[in-house]
Amino acid sequence: MPDNSTEVTAAGIARLAGVGRAAVSNWRRRHADFPKPVGGTEASPSFALPEVEEWLRDQGKLAEVPLRERVWQQVAGHPDGAVTALVHAGCALLVVRDRPTAWLEITAVSDARMAGVLPAALDHVLTARFGAGRAVPTPTEAALLPSVPLLRAVAELAAEAGARKAFDFLFGRQLDANPRQYTLTPPGLAELMADLAEPARDSARQNGGRGSRTVLDPAAGTGALLCAVGRPTAVYAQEADPDLAALTALRLALHSEGGGADGPALAVRTGDTLRADAFPGLTVDAVLCHPPFNERNWGHDDLAYDPRWEYGFPARTESELAWVQHALAHLREGGTAVVLMPPAAASRRSGRRIRADLLRRGALRAVVALPAGAAPPYGIPLHIWVLRKPGTEQHPAPELLVVDAAEPEAAGTPSGRDRLDWAAVRAAVLDAWAPFDVPGRREPVEERPGTSRAVPVIELLDDDVDLAPARHLPPPASGATAAELVRVRERLEETLRLTARRTPSPAAPGDQARRPFTTVGELARAGALRLRTGTGSGSGTAPVLTEHDVLSGTGPSGSPSAPSAAGSSASAPEGEPVLLEPGDVIVPVTGGASVVRVVDEATAGAALGRNLQLLRPDPAALDAWFLAGFLRGTANNRQASSYASTATRLDARRLQVPRMPLAEQRTYGEQFSALAAFEDALRTAGRLGGQLVQGMYDGLTDGSVAPG
Repeated sequence: MPDNSTEVTAAGIARLAGVGRAAVSNWRRRHADFPKPVGGTEASPSFALPEVEEWLRDQGKLAEVPLRERVWQQVAGHPDGAVTALVHAGCALLVVRDRPTAWLEITAVSDARMAGVLPAALDHVLTARFGAGRAVPTPTEAALLPSVPLLRAVAELAAEAGARKAFDFLFGRQLDANPRQYTLTPPGLAELMADLAEPARDSARQNGGRGSRTVLDPAAGTGALLCAVGRPTAVYAQEADPDLAALTALRLALHSEGGGADGPALAVRTGDTLRADAFPGLTVDAVLCHPPFNERNWGHDDLAYDPRWEYGFPARTESELAWVQHALAHLREGGTAVVLMPPAAASRRSGRRIRADLLRRGALRAVVALPAGAAPPYGIPLHIWVLRKPGTEQHPAPELLVVDAAEPEAAGTPSGRDRLDWAAVRAAVLDAWAPFDVPGRREPVEERPGTSRAVPVIELLDDDVDLAPARHLPPPASGATAAELVRVRERLEETLRLTARRTPSPAAPGDQARRPFTTVGELARAGALRLRTGTGSGSGTAPVLTEHDVLSGTGPSGSPSAPSAAGSSASAPEGEPVLLEPGDVIVPVTGGASVVRVVDEATAGAALGRNLQLLRPDPAALDAWFLAGFLRGTANNRQASSYASTATRLDARRLQVPRMPLAEQRTYGEQFSALAAFEDALRTAGRLGGQLVQGMYDGLTDGSVAPG
């Protein structure tokens, strides 16, 4: 595809320049020389990428387009669509990795000649990796011709970042651009499910160590679960969407260690898993599955006599129990299946007979309740079911391990999307699973109030067979002892006294004479401050200051994003981490909240998270607290915000600041700093007050506190 045919949307322009979409709309209105649309629609026009790049450079808004952005724009603007472009790119990256010498020879000729010789080279690597019946067909010469410039650029990106990371970046961008088209499994959840599928200690030694086994994902999606498995000997996947199956197959091939015959056996098939199983008769060591939820049209009327329903024929409303039994049918004796489930599957009456049989025969080993926000749908605390193909292994008594990581206390972190501490969730779950999953165990498993318990199966086999973990766990200790509540009350009284001292003096009328204003964008161009955008990536063990931390006034709580997070809700982080320094001013760019934070010594050194913008003022020209205070003005935020989409987005460059001498700035800065200290005291008082109130309720109801 010729470069001059590549088109870019307003969102792409914003990404190139590191600004919000509102800024791009403003440029179109204010600058008569801004490039004219060349395609798209009136509501969502597209522009010629070379013209946009030239205009941005002329305006001093772009020094050089990063290579990864140029490659992505070529993918997004491909005449046959982004999916076709990604498939071609993935195939080329396999050649780049597995046959680097051949790739150099292929690219040494003209574009037309390159399109002619590529099919044979691609067919060679695809056959070596996938064999017959593969999900990735060999592209033809005619199909490849428009992609040749893209493939040259992709190879250049691979030389810079590696073939796997190059594809993960492009695949992640595709997922971000089409969030409703794909069901995503976040990397933290994928790693936890892969850990739960690890063989027990003695089996691991017999199989040659961690990860040395065969694995199947019958609902492969974006391949996140299989990518989380360490060193498998064979990988099998099935996906109903042919386009997604091809992309996932390429992702798995690029993630595998070694190329060609050196990597694990890899088979990816396309088709409806429940109606047309692509691997009949296959048994594996582990099955990982994130199936579609609440499907009515899963084949109930066609599959009544299917031999997979060993534990009972699922009702039309119980598609998830069909997936569970499909997973068990593909396990060898003693193999493990880990399946993500909606919480309703643990208690719906229509599935109680199947749940009861799974328990009686020892097939269902654990049910884990996750925090809300672990995976889509993000508002629901999903469950993980761990199953084991019944065999000769004996247990002292049939038991089901129930784990509740859905409560914030269990994971050590507030729940919610983008705020989960997956390391803490993983530790809470695996610390309960490891002692339970010991072959030949004779000792009872320690009970952890509010978190985990090994429940005798006989307790569960009632009329409901309700497996929701919270129903079978002893309540956690309230911690509301009288002595502890006295200490909380003393801290609250001290904080309230501090709050009273910090209460601002009565407001006095001010001079409303109009002052000259400038904008943050103009200050940045003049060198009075620097603008940086957060990537969410960290440096070493440095924590990440998240958007939630800024809004709630807490310390940095985020973990660095994984660099290969395709399959998550966001693509891989771009660029180096932005490390905070004292005096930096942090502005959230989404949500419409009038909140600004000045970095102190305690927060310095953390990395800047996503959806945050950093303003680093020159101390000789700008006072940090003066800047932060004026940026918090309600009117200022309204005029700099865009309401064109469902989410409000703030363009920090449009925020206004009055022009005044540095000495006068510092006078305002002292007042704004005092207001921030008062706000912190109010926040602390509210937290302690809530803790005292809930502690009194808990203590009075459980008897640890006497009334009166």
